[in-house]
Amino acid sequence: MFTGLIVEMGAVISITKSLEGARLRIKAEHVYNDAEIGDSIALNGTCLTVVEKKDNSMAFDMSDETLKSTNLGQLKKNDPVNLEPSLRLQSKIGGHFVTGHIDGLGRIKSKDSVGDVYKIVVNNEECISDLLVTKGSVAVDGISLTVVDVYKDGFSVVIIPHTAHVTTLGFKKPGDTVNIEVDILGKYVSKFLHKGKNEAFMQTLMKEGFI
Repeated sequence: MFTGLIVEMGAVISITKSLEGARLRIKAEHVYNDAEIGDSIALNGTCLTVVEKKDNSMAFDMSDETLKSTNLGQLKKNDPVNLEPSLRLQSKIGGHFVTGHIDGLGRIKSKDSVGDVYKIVVNNEECISDLLVTKGSVAVDGISLTVVDVYKDGFSVVIIPHTAHVTTLGFKKPGDTVNIEVDILGKYVSKFLHKGKNEAFMQTLMKEGFI
């Protein structure tokens, strides 16, 4: 479990592909110091396990499914990567609950500066938009962001200069892909709605103003 608050950007040292998947090696500092073999780390929002540590670098094994369903398979040497260690009991929760399980890939449609901030429009499959709400939360490349607009085939977010400086969204441009994870609450609500079950639960959500 994560919060969508990026601790640092690492850099790709190498990605070695095989028939089963690939091994990704990332250079880092702060995350490296606290990480241990077997720890879960979110890379661009994708939960992976540390399998090796040496010389300020961490190695992660990725399955073929991870390569196909996230943008990690598109990484090249020296590419920046958002890093976040898993949530601990004593951690502050400043973003929202992020599982590290990517729901789909999006593609940046536009990125425009509006005063001191950037407004970014992301295109995605309609099934992703169905789970988003205005002013709700979404994780983009692992970054906890607030949804500004929801479209049939996408959504928009706004990032402040700090976010642009310390995450991959500061480097990415129109045409680049991003990993998307919708708020887990939206997934559960959608499941109940489509199955038409648990009427009492749905009435509670409506009463509390969630839907």
